[in-house]
Amino acid sequence: LNLPQFVQLMETFVGEDISLPTVERLIAFIKEEYNQTEVEKMEQLEKIQRISRLAQRKLLLEALFEKWDSNASGFLDLEEVDTVLSTFKEGMEKEAMREAKKHLCAHYPQLSRVGKLSPKAFQTFLELVASEFTGDEDEAIDNLVEFLTGTVERSSTECLQSLTRRTWLHNIQQAAETSRARSMVPVYKAVFKALSQDAEAHGDNKKISAYIALLEQNQVSPERGQILLHYVACTADDAPYVLNQILYRDMKGVSFAAVEEGKPIHVPRVQLHGNIHFWNFDRPVEETKGSLVVLPLHDAHWRAFGILGLDTLRDQCEQTIFLTHEISFYQGVCHAFSKAYHHICALENILQTTVTALDWLYPRAPSIHTVVMYLVEPGKDETCDYALCKMITTDHTGRKEIHSSPVLLRKENLLRHYLFKCVDSSEVICISVCGEYHIAVPLRDLSGQALGLFDISVGHLQKLPPHEHKDLQKMLKMAQAACSEILKIFSEETKPTYVLEAEHVANLRDAGILFHRFMLQDLRECV
Repeated sequence: LNLPQFVQLMETFVGEDISLPTVERLIAFIKEEYNQTEVEKMEQLEKIQRISRLAQRKLLLEALFEKWDSNASGFLDLEEVDTVLSTFKEGMEKEAMREAKKHLCAHYPQLSRVGKLSPKAFQTFLELVASEFTGDEDEAIDNLVEFLTGTVERSSTECLQSLTRRTWLHNIQQAAETSRARSMVPVYKAVFKALSQDAEAHGDNKKISAYIALLEQNQVSPERGQILLHYVACTADDAPYVLNQILYRDMKGVSFAAVEEGKPIHVPRVQLHGNIHFWNFDRPVEETKGSLVVLPLHDAHWRAFGILGLDTLRDQCEQTIFLTHEISFYQGVCHAFSKAYHHICALENILQTTVTALDWLYPRAPSIHTVVMYLVEPGKDETCDYALCKMITTDHTGRKEIHSSPVLLRKENLLRHYLFKCVDSSEVICISVCGEYHIAVPLRDLSGQALGLFDISVGHLQKLPPHEHKDLQKMLKMAQAACSEILKIFSEETKPTYVLEAEHVANLRDAGILFHRFMLQDLRECV
């Protein structure tokens, strides 16, 4: 038990109307009677030390990754890392490296195809290498980190540039985490802001145009190809020409080539290429000079789901070619956008599952007055660790209200403190507030932390009738199972299932069906 969970356990044990002297006697009793054996003390100490070591190791390896990834691309080349590691201890550990690499590719099947290490895959690789050595694993990790740190040198200018770029990338993710799954617009704005800031600060003040197109199934003109690119966002000056345009396979352009090849395509001299599609048909010939780079957008399993394009056609300067460090950063922007995009997709699917679950519940549990579903959102500043966003309210008739703006802060909602206790402990909270009985139930992510919660009001009832309580428990169990399945789909460590490859997107499965699928599986197990 962590601290919030222990406090919640004690509060549940003593109940709501307990007197202060009774609480004090209970505390004195526990202090006097609770004893640990030496074995238990040692086990607890070892567990604390192990958790501390793992946390320190994670920070150490993240810092090492960032030092190697100086352009904030979000990935490292597997072969480059492997080549450097093969010289560790003058090549005496090559066999260990080979075994570790084999296990890594088995854990991340896409690595043999793309050869790119994410921060998580990089950490896993080094841990696998260390596990192949004889002796203490922590010491082996420290030696590997020291060795790899010494193989790269970064100037103070490069370090500052990398730090600045990572700040811009973090803003993209933050835009997604505070969007409440309602709109991609804040994410698009954060992407274009990062690109323009980098062009100004690190790209000789280039004037760039940027646009994002997503792959969709071609249902309008399938004879022109099974999939198309739909331009969903672009920089403001290009909106009249680019926004909502459709690029088919039979049209000019290098975008589909970037998707199929899985790597950026750079056209240094657009006017000399001959296979570039111009959306602005009124553009004078002299304004067709400039550079173009098209980068594929990949999900966690390295399946393309769109493109990010940039050009300098609006820049009248002679030298507007994109440099290698700029293209590497644009890959980092693609990676950040993909994480943000799929974060919002996951939340949308979780909300859809919630609606389906509540539709299933309301005719079976008429004693429930209301159910309110909240999502957890990161705090805006240091004084607020997180906020609760009110998303859906359902009453006993099944009538639903989808909310657009209400946000609950801990310090402003003392009567709803039980909601924050539910998130803090990630445990169920039962409490009476102003004469109404509430059950707060967390909706957990894959690590066990609350990403949202249900606030279930049963009015003046202390508890539901047995059959209604059983159906409520079943609904909550299936909703959690569906939520976990959705999150696994978007995880790089989980093999995706039931995804339509033709559309190359990870959010196509009807999330509401997931709830019924788990309900059916549960029924089969009971039969």
